[in-house]
Amino acid sequence: MTYRAPVDDIIVAMETAAGLTPGIERGHFGEVDPDLIRAVLEEAGKFASEELAPLNRIGDTNGAKLVGDKVEVDARMADAYQRWAEAGWGALPCPEAFGGQNLPTIVSTAATEIWNSANAGFALCPLLTQGVVDALAAAAPKEIQDTYLPKLVSGEWSGTMNLTEPQAGSDLAALKTRAERQPDGTYRISGTKIFISYGEHEQTKNIIHLVLARLPDAPAGTRGISLFLVPKYLLDGNGQPGERNDLRCTGLEHKLGIHASPTCVMTYGENAGAVGYLIGEENKGLAVMFIMMNAARLAVGVQGVAIAERATQQAVAFANERQQGQASGTPPGERAAIVEHPDIRRNLLTMKALTAASRAICYATAGATDVMERASEPQERERAGALVALLTPVAKAFATDMGVEAASIGIQVHGGMGFIEETGAAQYLRDARIFPIYEGTNGIQAIDLVTRKIGLAGGAVLKAYLADLGGTIADVRSANLPGFEGLDEPLGEALEALEEASTWVLGHIQSETDSVLGVATPYLRLFGVAAGGVYLARNALHAARTGSGGAGSYLDLVRFFADNYALTARGLARSVMTGGAGLQNLDPATLRA
Repeated sequence: MTYRAPVDDIIVAMETAAGLTPGIERGHFGEVDPDLIRAVLEEAGKFASEELAPLNRIGDTNGAKLVGDKVEVDARMADAYQRWAEAGWGALPCPEAFGGQNLPTIVSTAATEIWNSANAGFALCPLLTQGVVDALAAAAPKEIQDTYLPKLVSGEWSGTMNLTEPQAGSDLAALKTRAERQPDGTYRISGTKIFISYGEHEQTKNIIHLVLARLPDAPAGTRGISLFLVPKYLLDGNGQPGERNDLRCTGLEHKLGIHASPTCVMTYGENAGAVGYLIGEENKGLAVMFIMMNAARLAVGVQGVAIAERATQQAVAFANERQQGQASGTPPGERAAIVEHPDIRRNLLTMKALTAASRAICYATAGATDVMERASEPQERERAGALVALLTPVAKAFATDMGVEAASIGIQVHGGMGFIEETGAAQYLRDARIFPIYEGTNGIQAIDLVTRKIGLAGGAVLKAYLADLGGTIADVRSANLPGFEGLDEPLGEALEALEEASTWVLGHIQSETDSVLGVATPYLRLFGVAAGGVYLARNALHAARTGSGGAGSYLDLVRFFADNYALTARGLARSVMTGGAGLQNLDPATLRA
């Protein structure tokens, strides 16, 4: 099935969630205008549909293979990467000083969605490289920046991040990889890392690994972690890849999905030790790595949006082509396209609504990132940074959960054909299932939200955000536009439920910590439902007032969401305020085999 980049829907999300037009006027998005943004996204969509989407099934079927100590990806995937890099797509958000185009985060976010919709296995490589660029630009010494960033920005080299170890999982305090100081100022790295996406491959001339490791005299726990740049190939006197560093891929994970992406077991220092270069300060590497991780968490949320969009497009196409049974008004003896059946329409509207709501939350986070980085007033940058911190766990977790849900519904729309690999619908669910797990599981995101983020500035950041959402509901109430009557009621009830649950969480996080941790996940879901509904209302208001195409469809989506999802907010709030006690009182012995 072909993929078409939803450029109009993306731009609407930019306008309504990220404040594109006023942001351009205030200089928050650099030297761009709507025409330039549309041109960039349309070209990205063309490349995605013509070059990347046709390889999605091929990459899934063939997968990456470990041959000796080399990882082979399908040659067509590698060729597509070269054309992608030569076209300059990796340089979109990067600093101009290193060959980048310095376009705003909302533009690179949209491009990330397009690449991942077309081919999620392909898109992981540039996603991680961008994170390495961000980390090095923020914390690397100038010599490292000048040497490595131009090649990473151009896509000639790629990058990875190496956190997880077999015994540690998400518990970074348990890391055991070692770093030994050397007289020349370098370090020797030894240890094993797992789950390293694109840790080894041949489609770029070098791979730049960012590796977390401990020095011999490091403090225990996360306070004793340092960050090192460890290249696959050491550089010669001309800055070109030369001698192979002491690292190699010793295994490939056999995965549920994203088969085109090699997920590697990386072994460092089997001989003299892999040469590494300190990034940031000793024992303070986690702070630098979090620069990369926080950007990656938004990008992973966008991956959820991307898969939801692709699964939705395929389900809609199938529902309009597949004929089965009779529907109301079908002439006798004729079969109806299944889109005529009410339950199929419900499924398709669910997929569309979840995709649009998740997209808006992610784009709101991206827009706030641009304000944080580009606004002229320090107070405005500070407020935007606090909003980014608040929304990032919601963007990552809610959007990826909805990606899985939409992909699963897409299989249901296909019926038995969805359970057969040849239709492609199953791949979206298999690919999507990793998104709620990596870059911090969604449970970790929920815990971060309730323990750290909603209490920022004593709850003032959350209060301001909820007030902003409430302003949209008031706008719906007073809009006096056809079709908007009564829409403010379910959306307002959802927001009230979020406010009530937030007050409870903030009031109990210190005295009943375990109870709050037990309901962190339904709280995050409640947050996404309440915010997503408001953003869908903004889409509908924008379309109605500008007369843009699809005005009716945006109103259909927010009405459907209000009637089917906003009404769940009250139950989620009740779960938040009462569900933790039962978990706290549960004897873990009852869960043992």
